Amino acid sequence: MLTKLRGKRKATGGRYKAARAKRVFEKRGQPTLTKIGDKKTKVVRTMGGGSKQFLYSINEANVYDPKAKKYIKVKIKNTLENTANRHFVRRNILTKGTIIETEKGKAKITSRPGQENMVNAILV
Repeated sequence: MLTKLRGKRKATGGRYKAARAKRVFEKRGQPTLTKIGDKKTKVVRTMGGGSKQFLYSINEANVYDPKAKKYIKVKIKNTLENTANRHFVRRNILTKGTIIETEKGKAKITSRPGQENMVNAILV
């Protein structure tokens, strides 16, 4: 569809008619909203026979320590800041860029937990 490229309205202000409606496979899914808790995942079949793993909750993170230059698996205690949405902090929702409290200290999430099935972070 060309609506993403040119907009829905003409220069005169009139509307363009859609060539066709959205197909079911083009529709957007619900956001995963990964939370802190026991690890819970779901495998979904995608187009072409592939698969995606969605992460619904996790309580461990692979944290990189820049001083020691090593990754350590640590427990996630809490969320401290979230640039995606300030209300996610109260609900302990993990997204990329979230600052979490771990046993080793504060860490910033560098992975996309809902889509990558894991939490990678770096100590701040």
